[in-house]
Amino acid sequence: MNAKIRIAVNGYGVIGKRVAQAVTQQDDMELAGVADIGTDWRPRMATRKGFRLFGATTEHADGMKKAGLDISGTLQDLMDETDVVVDCTPKRMAAKNVEEYRRRNIKFIVQGGEKHAVTGHSFVAEASFDSARDRASTRVVSCNTTSIVRTLTALKGAGLLKRARGTLLRRATDPWESHEGGIMNTLVPEAEIPSHQGPDAQSVDPDLDVVTMAVKVPETIAHLHYWSVELKREATKEEVLDAFRSSSRISLIRIGDGLTAINTVKELMADLGRPHDNLYEVALWEDMLKVQGNECFYAYMVDNQAIVIPETIDAIRALTGRAESAQASIAKTNSALGIGQAFV
Repeated sequence: MNAKIRIAVNGYGVIGKRVAQAVTQQDDMELAGVADIGTDWRPRMATRKGFRLFGATTEHADGMKKAGLDISGTLQDLMDETDVVVDCTPKRMAAKNVEEYRRRNIKFIVQGGEKHAVTGHSFVAEASFDSARDRASTRVVSCNTTSIVRTLTALKGAGLLKRARGTLLRRATDPWESHEGGIMNTLVPEAEIPSHQGPDAQSVDPDLDVVTMAVKVPETIAHLHYWSVELKREATKEEVLDAFRSSSRISLIRIGDGLTAINTVKELMADLGRPHDNLYEVALWEDMLKVQGNECFYAYMVDNQAIVIPETIDAIRALTGRAESAQASIAKTNSALGIGQAFV
């Protein structure tokens, strides 16, 4: 293996372009290239950034060349010079692609749209880094599941967590394609309780006693979570906040600072100069949090386009054994992406 980990990103969409950008910010990784099937403005942005562009198949590469794109070959060519493939293709597509990755004996990462069974391992850096070490593959769980595991792991690590019940207000669609779908003037409840995020969190940490309910709402900016947690003992608000502060990927925000809604938090990310206005952290309202005896109530915001990006970077290091510990990888990723700095 080279001095730097060589990364291929398969699928240059909402997640893929953010993963590719984040890889270029790591001093122990290099972006070997990105593969896609499109001929519109999105892959053109990849070449504009200087990324090597590959067609997913020979047919796609030929079509992309005919459309005037500068193509370096096919995904097969890209894998010849790659240590890890990060598959960011649409939901259920990666489950088909993994057969080829395994045939090529190349390490790979899939995203949360795939089932746990695709890799047999689900990843959140603060909870399952060690069990991912030197594996052939892992699955970075969904945005909402990532936030659940981060926050509950912080409470668990402080010896506070007994059981958790959460209600998720889920955005309807990604902003860039809201003209093609989504909902308007209605709310759509997820048909089953628990919603899938709770059991998904248990695929990372089976010991979590967590139940989730979810409803799709007519907006596109971010998800909003409300949680009711039973603590193992009576605690103070400051003890709970200290537990959340123990995670560098949970940022406490305040309504008192004017961060009164998810759009204001997203605007703050733009003012901070984050690429794509990315909110990598769980943004949890400190002044809203309430503790009554052994019960705790809080709310937070999840940027579904960004929260899984640092997890994906850490998953690369875990699979390749390139970090001494989860803490070492997290610190390295955080430094490169500017995570953990006070917002206000």
